[in-house]
Amino acid sequence: MKMRMPNSFAPILFSKSARRPQRFACLLAALSFLALPGRAQNQPVRVIAFGAHPDDCDLGAGGLAAKYAAHGDKVKFVSITNGDAGHQSMGGEALAKRRRAEAIEAGRRIGIEYEVLDNHDGKLLPTLEVREKVIREIRQWKADIVIAPRPNDYHPDHRYTGVLVQDASYMVIVSDLVTDTPPLKRNPVFIYYSDRFTRPQPFRADIVVSIDDVFEKKVNMLDAHVSQFYEWLPWTEGQFEQVPKDPAERKKWLATGPLASRKLQPEWREALQKRYGAQADRVEHVEAFEITEYGHQPTEDEIRKLFPFFPNR
Repeated sequence: MKMRMPNSFAPILFSKSARRPQRFACLLAALSFLALPGRAQNQPVRVIAFGAHPDDCDLGAGGLAAKYAAHGDKVKFVSITNGDAGHQSMGGEALAKRRRAEAIEAGRRIGIEYEVLDNHDGKLLPTLEVREKVIREIRQWKADIVIAPRPNDYHPDHRYTGVLVQDASYMVIVSDLVTDTPPLKRNPVFIYYSDRFTRPQPFRADIVVSIDDVFEKKVNMLDAHVSQFYEWLPWTEGQFEQVPKDPAERKKWLATGPLASRKLQPEWREALQKRYGAQADRVEHVEAFEITEYGHQPTEDEIRKLFPFFPNR
């Protein structure tokens, strides 16, 4: 396919009076503009996020997803496992069915797609078969941004989800692999969710997004995962008896807890101030992300087009 150059660039690039260095600089700028994914071409930004279990994406990027959805962009969450081991009294096919339904409802509540793959909870391995499925998901979604956990974590499913996405991060553009799905023409930007782990290196906040305006939407999304946030996770922490029975009170309880309410960490403040300026002092709830080394390395202008939520500079 041939690309037509925007009319606004033509007089500059091909004017006889323009000096060659100026023409060359403008040409590079024009091509860079045309190559940008998503919003730079007046198309929706396309984001796909991977989690090990059917609530992981919601915790790490539920607010970001709600902001994209409200902005008219396209988001898909993918759970690599079906979550069939994450409960104190249920398991197997019954739990997998319940958790899939919860995930679909969570996606519906903020207007995004949610898919749950049929790999067993607690038994995930970074096999070639699963990697190829991840590659297909990214290609089929035509992703501009891919989100995943870092490959160092307390849970093996989390770690291997990070490894699987990391291993797919270049292969999504290799045409001789996974030939049943067309490769992407350009590598997406790959980013990590925030986490608290410090070995072998701590999380680095490259992008910090205020989710104050969508915090209630995020809580409402998490609220759909009844089996996790009101049963399993409180049970593992010895807090099951503290969970309110009334649905409205239960949601308030969830909103004030550490899972939903991810506070701004001191080491994230610099990245927040970089893009919010004086408004950063008023931000309470945030989600933070680290740009990986494996995908496209965005410029600041690209970051602002791919994350169209920051105040004008």
